[in-house]
Amino acid sequence: MTTERLATDDLGALLRALPPDLMQRVLALEGLDGLLEIVMDLGRPPEARFAGREEILAQREVTAEDLAYAISRIGQFGGDNRAGIERTLHRISALRNRAGKVVGLTLRVGRAVYGTMEIIRDVVEAGRSILLLGRPGVGKTTLLREVARVLADDLGKRVVIVDTSNEIAGDGDIPHPGIGRARRMQVATPALQHSVMIEAVENHMPEVVVIDEIGTEQEAGAARTIAERGVQLVATAHGNTLENLMLNPTLADLVGGIQTVTLGDEEARRRGTQKSVLERKGPPTFQVLVEIQAYQRVALYHDVAATVDAILLGLPVAPETRARDESGQVQVTTGAPTKEPAKALERRSTPRIPDARTRETVKVYPFGLSWSRLEDAARGLGLSIAIVREPEDADVVLTLKNYYRRKTPRLRNAESAGVPVYVARSNSSSQIASALNSVFEMRRGPEEDALAEAREAIDDVVGGEQQDVELQPQNAHVRKMQHELAERASLTSRSTGHEPYRRVQISR
Repeated sequence: MTTERLATDDLGALLRALPPDLMQRVLALEGLDGLLEIVMDLGRPPEARFAGREEILAQREVTAEDLAYAISRIGQFGGDNRAGIERTLHRISALRNRAGKVVGLTLRVGRAVYGTMEIIRDVVEAGRSILLLGRPGVGKTTLLREVARVLADDLGKRVVIVDTSNEIAGDGDIPHPGIGRARRMQVATPALQHSVMIEAVENHMPEVVVIDEIGTEQEAGAARTIAERGVQLVATAHGNTLENLMLNPTLADLVGGIQTVTLGDEEARRRGTQKSVLERKGPPTFQVLVEIQAYQRVALYHDVAATVDAILLGLPVAPETRARDESGQVQVTTGAPTKEPAKALERRSTPRIPDARTRETVKVYPFGLSWSRLEDAARGLGLSIAIVREPEDADVVLTLKNYYRRKTPRLRNAESAGVPVYVARSNSSSQIASALNSVFEMRRGPEEDALAEAREAIDDVVGGEQQDVELQPQNAHVRKMQHELAERASLTSRSTGHEPYRRVQISR
């Protein structure tokens, strides 16, 4: 049985907020069902943006009168500079100058798409807490809305949506029909989301709580409190992948948290590891994690606790991949790890000794930190870092506790882009060194294991045991080091597959 995907967007309500000449120009465009947003910036030509193309709407500049016209036909802007149109899912975001005056508008088309959650319906019906990850614009909120509707209407559960920016259920006091019988709690300002989450459980006795964009330590703590009360959680969070979330010290608690454990000499020898090892801190808030890779294609981890433990041990993990075709059929595949777990454990039986010559250079964006102290700390620890001037160019962001609490736009944007943020308690050299060491502790293991795997493959090929060996998927930096190892051994290597599953193949 298949379910037809049906999209409703009430585009006319959004277009009526535009000046009349711009509305007519939009209506004349082709493929309006693929319209993403309309951009109006003061002093620039207005644009309509589609997936893969942009259209200039007029050969004139946007005026202050145009912006005032649009603002008068939408709802009030909240503390997050977002507004909406009553009983629709459209979102209007404002750009303001230093005096607070609106100098630009982004009018984003909101659509309720029915049938999108069929790809994970069995997981939703199982009653387990589910965390959705994915890059901006990939459809997390659309899927979340449909999950809420199905839980409320088809399964008859008491569902409460904590709607921070009115993105799930639309603007106004009456929720959009896209959420079905689910109830919606609005949030006055984003800073209050965690308290509304707790209020939802204490006051309204839900069986399911639906949350969009868990992004702060307080919200992660509130989610854990809700889960401990036996309520099913369905939520999205900042980050693109499970590994990315594990590297985020603020949100790692959602998947159990990561801690450094110091072993005794005897236990370290028994495990065959260094004395300091990484372990999961506790049970995860969410039992199931879904990485949304593209529209109607997801990677599914059915047991978050077991997966996190395997990653920390350096064992190969392979998610279940699901893709839904145009006919509605869901194709399920499970990628087998290229190495058996037993061989991975065998490789781990020898102590992990970092090799300074192959250690990755980590690009760090310091926000509010002393650059000189950061560089001194890296030199003192023997770590390789490169300081960058923009967070989007960084592998990690380092900041201070007081800056992180304020949630400045740069930090929010970095987290939204999936860049992990590490927090130092103070600007002292010791605290900076401690935070920096945490970064490398989290990043070091997979790289060393990947190089060890490459060396083992080289030995197999050189010894004639195998003609060619395909390694586990790695990022571009690690693949480059694996290619260099093969080259030094006078072997051939090439990269195959597509990201994030691109991998190196070594042969004679």
